[in-house]
Amino acid sequence: MDQEKAKEVIEGLRAEGFSEVYVWTDRPDTVYPDHTHPTETAHVVLEGEIVVTTADGTKTYHVGERFDVPADTIHSAEVGPEGCLYVVGER
Repeated sequence: MDQEKAKEVIEGLRAEGFSEVYVWTDRPDTVYPDHTHPTETAHVVLEGEIVVTTADGTKTYHVGERFDVPADTIHSAEVGPEGCLYVVGER
């Protein structure tokens, strides 16, 4: 993991008002069925890839890409075969 990139992303999310910001790792092929979060979340991929499905459709996110999920939005996710490392912000 590029420590400088992770630090930059964490600082950026905090500057946007995300109070809880942390690095999260998922194992290869992890599946998250439909679920919601009580807060808005932002995710920035540092390694690997993740496929996220919402009512708006399905999109694959790769290194350097960001996806945000509004509070109480139903979504699911599938992690790629190499796993996924990303920064998560919650507000």
